[in-house]
Amino acid sequence: MIHSLWPLLCAETELPSVLDHPLLKLGKSSITLLNLIYLMVWIVGLVLVNGLLRQLVVKRLLARTHFDPGLQFAISRFFGFAFMTLGLYVALLVNGVDLSSLAVIAGALGIGLGFGLQNIVANFVSGLILLAERPVAIGDRIEVGGVAGKVHRINLRSTTVITNDNITMIVPNTELVSSTVTNWSYGDPKVRIRIPIGVAYGSDTGKVRRTLEAVAAAHPDVLKEPAPAVFFIDFGDSSLDFELAVWTEQRAHNPRRFRSEINFAIEKALRENAIDIPFPQRVVHLRPAPPTG
Repeated sequence: MIHSLWPLLCAETELPSVLDHPLLKLGKSSITLLNLIYLMVWIVGLVLVNGLLRQLVVKRLLARTHFDPGLQFAISRFFGFAFMTLGLYVALLVNGVDLSSLAVIAGALGIGLGFGLQNIVANFVSGLILLAERPVAIGDRIEVGGVAGKVHRINLRSTTVITNDNITMIVPNTELVSSTVTNWSYGDPKVRIRIPIGVAYGSDTGKVRRTLEAVAAAHPDVLKEPAPAVFFIDFGDSSLDFELAVWTEQRAHNPRRFRSEINFAIEKALRENAIDIPFPQRVVHLRPAPPTG
């Protein structure tokens, strides 16, 4: 009986010794396998609790405020970062890790990050800047680096932009911080769309002006105030160049389609009013060849 129980007793006495065996020494403390297991449990728990708390903050608390969705997203992000940082600090203290010894490791990691992970760190810092200063927010329509669309999500490394063709573009955060960004939704939501028009020489300019103003007044998404304006821009090579400037608020997120609708209406109105749209012309004079002989 004793001989049969002896292997089980040995296994039960060896398991705690394996878990308590020091794997790494940091300053005055030693990291054991049991400490690592506890840390993993802490980290998993922090991630789960962080997700639940962020949903609670956004859906219960921030939803009752008058903050716009972009600001609510930024506050919830910062709340999540602060919670995870504090939670990891407490987890290390509870598991007996000497934090003073981590200064050397942090310095070494800083050097490694500075040389090997420059782009990742730059995008991370840029993500924090975007969340803090909010030059770009969730729901804004932006144009940067040839990409135009609606901001769907701002992460630490990149920002997700969805184009009008429903294509998801991943833009690095450094592009949004260091490059010139056109934000159609920043500040005042009203935008002015300029549409160039050329009419034939000899056209009645007063009639052209009234026709363009009527087109602008007929479109439901053109604002009455500020009022549309028609400008006589230049005497072109083949045309009298005008410009119709209209203000809109509802169509700021799809200016291309809005401009197309205005162009269709202008072409129809000019045709109905017998106003010609010119095209480049060249007059070639042929001279007879001088007689030979």
